[in-house]
Amino acid sequence: MKAKIHPTYYSDCVVTCACGTTLTVGSTKPAISVEICSACHPFFTGEMRFVDTMGRVERFQQKQQALGLAQGKPLSKKARVALKKKLEEEEEAKRPKSLKEMFDRVKARA
Repeated sequence: MKAKIHPTYYSDCVVTCACGTTLTVGSTKPAISVEICSACHPFFTGEMRFVDTMGRVERFQQKQQALGLAQGKPLSKKARVALKKKLEEEEEAKRPKSLKEMFDRVKARA
């Protein structure tokens, strides 16, 4: 192996979860922060809960409600297609048109 090309290995890296659980592992970083771990993940805990960090579940539920599928009264196929197209156009209008707009939005959030 060549000298001085490998990253520093930390055998006492502390992994901290958003729920407060901490683990000690080996890594090339001194500390790692995660959003979910085996102590709070629904698969391991057995509880019914949505794990959503990007708002995807809410967007899906809004689309289902808009299409009338959540209430058990489905719309006609023509009405669903028109409504779906309208929702897609609205989403497209919300997306940034250029890299500059995207960076401006990120700066505004920070």
